[in-house]
Amino acid sequence: MGIVAGLDSSPDFTRIVVCDTDTGAVLRQGYAPHPVEATEGGGRPSDVDPQAWLLSLGEAAGGGLLEGVQAIGVSAQQNALVPLDVQGNTVRPALVGGDKRAQVAAADLIDALGGREAWAQAVGCVPQAAQPVTKLRWLNKTEPEAALRTTVLMQAHDWLVWQLLGRPVRRTTDRGGASGTGYWSAATGAYRPDLVELALGHQASLPEVLGPSDAAGTTPEGLLISAGTGETMAAAFGLGIGLGDAVVSLGASGSVMAVHPEALVDATGMITSLADATGMHLPVVTTLNAVRALRGAVELLGVPDLEGLSDLAMKSTPGAHGLVLLPYLEGERTPNLPHTAGTLSGLRRESMRPEHLARAAFEGMLCGLADALDVLRGRGVDVRRIFLLGPAAELPAVQAVAPALFGAQVVVPQPADYAALGAARQAAWALGVSQGTLDPRLPPVWQGAVAQVLEPGEELAVGQAVRQQYVSVREQTHPGAFRA
Repeated sequence: MGIVAGLDSSPDFTRIVVCDTDTGAVLRQGYAPHPVEATEGGGRPSDVDPQAWLLSLGEAAGGGLLEGVQAIGVSAQQNALVPLDVQGNTVRPALVGGDKRAQVAAADLIDALGGREAWAQAVGCVPQAAQPVTKLRWLNKTEPEAALRTTVLMQAHDWLVWQLLGRPVRRTTDRGGASGTGYWSAATGAYRPDLVELALGHQASLPEVLGPSDAAGTTPEGLLISAGTGETMAAAFGLGIGLGDAVVSLGASGSVMAVHPEALVDATGMITSLADATGMHLPVVTTLNAVRALRGAVELLGVPDLEGLSDLAMKSTPGAHGLVLLPYLEGERTPNLPHTAGTLSGLRRESMRPEHLARAAFEGMLCGLADALDVLRGRGVDVRRIFLLGPAAELPAVQAVAPALFGAQVVVPQPADYAALGAARQAAWALGVSQGTLDPRLPPVWQGAVAQVLEPGEELAVGQAVRQQYVSVREQTHPGAFRA
């Protein structure tokens, strides 16, 4: 038996799990919040000093948590751009999160390369405000002096791995993290330095892309550090999803990702073609509206919380007495309708009741995510089992509706930090390969997530009728939205 650690540096905290290499059983855990930074409006900061990540890491690992650990895997928030100068010092704070400041820069980049299809063909995704390539364009246009001083580009997990190794000359990343930058192609496995220059105004040094089971290096104390990866890829690895599996994540916005053997090129820009942490691919489709639609219904109906909305919805019946909510409350990305609004259709005297509107909110949110699933299925992605993540996945109204609407078995895993577990599994893989006990092509088999399993059962036909009702309203309101 060996011992490894997985470190997850999210936007708000650092969580560490120490695991048995053979089974993945969690032996110890550590946690620490990131230092609080005040921001205008009270939201998360868009600029963060990376040293805050190290301070949080040190606090989370305190008390001898890492005693006996032989290898560490690092997962970190995606899309955090860390610009460094020639000496390896940060030019400015890291640009993190969605960063709406870069929305204009995203449009500029799309036009500069010749449109959305050109980007999809080049790197498998269309620039969005969150991506490092777009933040580089923003930096170039808004802080030109900082852009000129930027000679090295890293992401959060790259930077943390580099720091743990003592800032060696060799800088590394993994294919999962690289695939989200907007200047590395999951299809070709190569960088596009010309896109870095297009965004930043000049070339910059990029980290070497490691394979899934490669080690980034060893600390002077002999601790092996694996390649690391982004949070999305680490969570997928921690869940243990494989071919035939998809993950539907219920946050304020929603996302659907699935394991696929090849990179997908999508000229519409609805699919972002990412690489995973195992050598496969993770095509992702995102919706702008998921739980935010439920929260809007909470405020409208005056119920105390999402649990109260769920209780109210369960008093209605499938189809909500003909009420259909298209939950495009802040525009929508899937389908691509950035300037549209939500639609409530089917109002009749008998349907104008709080429970029916509550039910329509849940059905509308899940039908929107079913649309996203269909985008993947339409490209040949096999989806037979769906992992449903997020606090809203525990709501009875979600669990009552999701299997029939998605047309597949739905798995609701017990809450856990799957990104940290995925990082630990990667560390165990790299350690096993270094010791000659594991195949570099096959990750270690760990115990699966404890989960509740929901089957469509006899409700499948009812779910299909509800979905058809939704699609009919969507096509009437936005004809051809998925054919654009």
